[in-house]
Amino acid sequence: MDIVARAAQSFGDQPALITVQRTWTFVDLDADTARIAAAFEASGVRRGEIVALVAPNSAALMLALMALMRMGAVAAPVNHRFPASHIEGVIARLKSKMALDEPKLEAFVADALSWTDASFTASTEMQRRVSIIHTSASSGMPKAAMHSFSNHWHSAMGSAANLPFGPGDCWLLSLPLYHVGGYSMLFKCLLGGGALAVPSPEASLAESLASLPVTHLSLVPTQLYRMLRADGGPERLRRLKALLLGGSAVSEPLLREAIREKIPLYLTYGSTEMSTQITTSPTPVTSAQGDSGVVLPYREVAIAADGEILVKGESLFMGYLDDGALREVRDAAGWFHTGDMGELSEDGRLTVLGRKDSMFISGGENIHPEEIEKALCSIEGIEEAVVVPAPDAEYGMRPVAWIKAGNNAPGDAAITASLKSSLGRLKTPVALHRVQEWRTIPGSAKIDRSWYRKLGKH
Repeated sequence: MDIVARAAQSFGDQPALITVQRTWTFVDLDADTARIAAAFEASGVRRGEIVALVAPNSAALMLALMALMRMGAVAAPVNHRFPASHIEGVIARLKSKMALDEPKLEAFVADALSWTDASFTASTEMQRRVSIIHTSASSGMPKAAMHSFSNHWHSAMGSAANLPFGPGDCWLLSLPLYHVGGYSMLFKCLLGGGALAVPSPEASLAESLASLPVTHLSLVPTQLYRMLRADGGPERLRRLKALLLGGSAVSEPLLREAIREKIPLYLTYGSTEMSTQITTSPTPVTSAQGDSGVVLPYREVAIAADGEILVKGESLFMGYLDDGALREVRDAAGWFHTGDMGELSEDGRLTVLGRKDSMFISGGENIHPEEIEKALCSIEGIEEAVVVPAPDAEYGMRPVAWIKAGNNAPGDAAITASLKSSLGRLKTPVALHRVQEWRTIPGSAKIDRSWYRKLGKH
């Protein structure tokens, strides 16, 4: 199945890829990606071989990823923000046939688009390997998750069944293409017929929404918080058809504010291993109950006896790539253990409680740091929070918190009193530390929890 050629036949001159400088139709996309695929073949890349691409989001990167998909090669977009030594290690472990950084990629694509002969061998098998997306890692090397064409296909189909994305729609590519949420947008575009907009690297989110015809948007809670406070931000968000919010827990005040502003907000829970979305709100949220919606088609979810979220289905990845071989990750019944804790309601809504490996025991009670973080962020003026365990002679462990707070946040005593009232004394942090900027995982915007956990031990 040549997904790009099929999209060109189905959607023709509809917009497919939009930048500030140019718009590609689906017909244009078919022609340009065919030239780039032919150039990869002429460079010696063959079906099943890995090509590493180390570059930020751009039209060239999107075209290269689609070209590799068409010819049956395996695309491995790598986080360009990793330290150079980290990138070298990732590429060495991939054993890639070719590796292109940003300047080489731009030159390769520009040269390929000048070709007149666009012949290449298209690959059609649904089960072929198509991408390697690396998971975030707080220490050591990230895990290389291998996905098949079928994984991404069924992921996009299940997403579209809940939230249609078709001709006339435009989704801003606000997530990096080395992230599963970014890469998955290629399939949403080609299967549904909606366009993808690539923002200018120097443009803010608000500026991109003003300059591009965006109807759909994916954000993490911090981005939503900032957009609601940006000049004209709420008005721009109200004009969207859908705003998909995921990536981390969402505080009740932020949800209530988005609902009050009439933002068409859909909450979602997903993972790299499940090719992005697992559950999503079936309609825009109207209450701050905070669940992550219902299970999408082509996915299954179960809760283990210990509360861990288990998943399987057509969108479940093939496995982790270790030294050129795939490592099996399913249990005997075919389930993948996510490492997240959760609850399923009688009507099939999933509530994510936190990470299994972040839970700790204090005075004999299970403590989920995410519950405390959510309570902290429900206090006016507290934007973000991280809670970790600290050794305690009496209780074994007690929670300690780091918070990013605005000028309108209450003092420590008031925060502590509020938490004791809502959570009880045992879950109330024994210490509060205020930060201006977070320590993040190298090459990522994610807070480095392991660093704060080590800090809490001292």
